[in-house]
Order: sequence, then structure tokens, then C-alpha cells
Amino acid sequence: MPDDLLETALAEGAAPQTAARPEDVPEKFWDAETGQIRVDALVKSYRELERRLSQRTGPPAADAPEEERTRFRRAIGVPDSPDGYAIEPKHDLCCADAGINQRLHEAGFSQPQAQLVYDLAAERLLPLIAEAAGQFETERQVEKLREHFGGEERFRRVAQQITAWGRSHLPAPVLEALSTTAEGVIALHRMMEGKEPGLAPRAEASTASDETELRAMMRDPRYWRTREPEFVKRVTDGFRRLVGGAG
Repeated sequence: MPDDLLETALAEGAAPQTAARPEDVPEKFWDAETGQIRVDALVKSYRELERRLSQRTGPPAADAPEEERTRFRRAIGVPDSPDGYAIEPKHDLCCADAGINQRLHEAGFSQPQAQLVYDLAAERLLPLIAEAAGQFETERQVEKLREHFGGEERFRRVAQQITAWGRSHLPAPVLEALSTTAEGVIALHRMMEGKEPGLAPRAEASTASDETELRAMMRDPRYWRTREPEFVKRVTDGFRRLVGGAG
């Protein structure tokens, strides 16, 4: 049976069917008339996304509005003012300082970064400062001994004599303790010359707890770092009593 010519003509003149929008393509990127993706809209949206991401990952420009710069600083953990830093000191000599916090805040340091500055100061700088102070104090003590014994050459000779005598007559901890200060060295010299009572029997001189207490005092910063005169004298006199010297 021949095809219906009228129906064929109508079918040939009908509008072509357009493709349906895929589910994973947003409607704003789809051209319903052509059944294709709107490439121009897609490119425009991508460029805008790039611009926004670059603003989020990098600091705002110097001429950016204050609100934008404040928002960025808050986002990376910078407090609104230097008083906003909550520093936990690792040492008494490295407590929070208003002037330093001001500088850190101006530089845009976050809370963790500011804390790290103080931590590094406690871990690295304090030992160097203590070492330098110890060297300075040692030189000062040696200079006192040079003056007491009448010059560098005589002090060296006396030091050798005191060392030899001390090793023969005193317990090593006592000799070590008295040798750390000018007062202790002078006391050793007086004992060596017999100008102070000699070494008493150790059992009669003191108890083990006395020596333990004195050695604990030697580990106190007041003895080895700041060299507080009264504190050092207490340690020196304590060891002198251990070996039978005058108190």
C-alpha cells in the first residue's frame, strides 16, 4: 500500500527535536533552543571563580578597603589589636611584651606565629644569654682573684698549689663547689696555709643531707647565673663548714 502523501509531507516539514539538558549541566549553562551548552556563560563563570579564589588565597592590595583587609587578617588568625594575643610564656623572662606584640601585630602575625616567636626566644636566646652571663661572671671572679693574689702570674702559681692541695685533702664535690667563686678559692687558700681549721673527719663535719642541700643550692640560678652575693656566700660558708672551716 503506498504511503499517505499528505502525512509524509507533514512529517518532513515538522520542526526538528532538540536534545534534552543533561542532569549534570546547570540550567544557566544550557541553551534550550539549540540544545547545547552555553560556552560563553561557562567561561564567564569560570573566570569569576578564579578571581574570587585568588582574593581568598592572597592578601588584599594595599589600596583595598579597610573592611576587606580586616576580614582577611581575621581569616588568617590575626587579632583585631595587639592586646588580642594570648601568649603562654615558656619562661619567666619571656613573658608577653606590649611593644613586641605591637610590632608583631603591625607585621600581620597570627596567634600561632606570635606564640612561636616567644617560644623560640625561650628555647634559643635564653641559653645564649645565660652562657654569656656565665662567661662574664667567670671573668669577673677571676679578675677579683688576680687582684687578691697580686697579679696574673702569682695567681696562676697559687691556683696550681690550691688545686693540688685540694685534691689531696678535700672530697671532690667540696673542692668543685669552692672553686666556682672567688670567695671559695680564697677560703681554700686560707685552709691550705693553715690560717683556718683543717679538714675535720667527714663523719663529724656534716651529714649527707647537708651536702645534698648545698649542691641543690648550686643548681639554683641565684648561684650560677645571677651570682647573688648573699646566696653565694651561704653556699661557700656551707662547704667551708663541711670541711671544718670557720662559718
